[in-house]
Amino acid sequence: MKKREVHASVKDERLIEKRREQMIKGAVTLFKEKGFHRTTTREIARAAGFSIGTLYEYIRQKEDVLYLVCDTIYDQVHIRLEQDIDTKQGTIESLKLAIHHYFKVVDDMQDEVLVMYQEAKSLSKDALPYVLNKENEMAAMFKKIIDSCVTKGELKLSEQEAELISHNIIVQGQMWAFRRWALQKLYTIDQYIELQTKVILQGVVEK
Repeated sequence: MKKREVHASVKDERLIEKRREQMIKGAVTLFKEKGFHRTTTREIARAAGFSIGTLYEYIRQKEDVLYLVCDTIYDQVHIRLEQDIDTKQGTIESLKLAIHHYFKVVDDMQDEVLVMYQEAKSLSKDALPYVLNKENEMAAMFKKIIDSCVTKGELKLSEQEAELISHNIIVQGQMWAFRRWALQKLYTIDQYIELQTKVILQGVVEK
């Protein structure tokens, strides 16, 4: 699915990236505290450290900021997983490592994940399908790892089971962010990763 273009009147790509990073950081804090609809573009500009006029040089509307927040999360997850994981290795250890790295990314970006989980419904009809597709692509990365394990005889799963497990991994990782009010009183991130990995693999790995 084609990436949605967010209009900017500025032509300097490095400056666009820098300003949008500032914008996203400020917006995440505001969206988390007040929600998307109660946050104004003026507040986003102030939190980012520049004027409302400057803000509109990099976006056209407030919804563009939410879109950029969601898109950035998925891009970061993909980049970091692709750097650290060999999807073709086909071992249980490689699957465990992939789960570990993904959960760590969620921990590092938990405010962004929380905002995305709570506010993605506010995206426009043309932006929401793109964001949801990015989530499917993330699950597909885990499906590829699981399929490699099946091919090499490390796991015995049907196509439906493999698909479901890949989506389970995505949700369990995100749960660390959207239920952190409860989970982070009970576990460290390392304890959470260890226990969730055990639960995910229970009944999947051949005894």
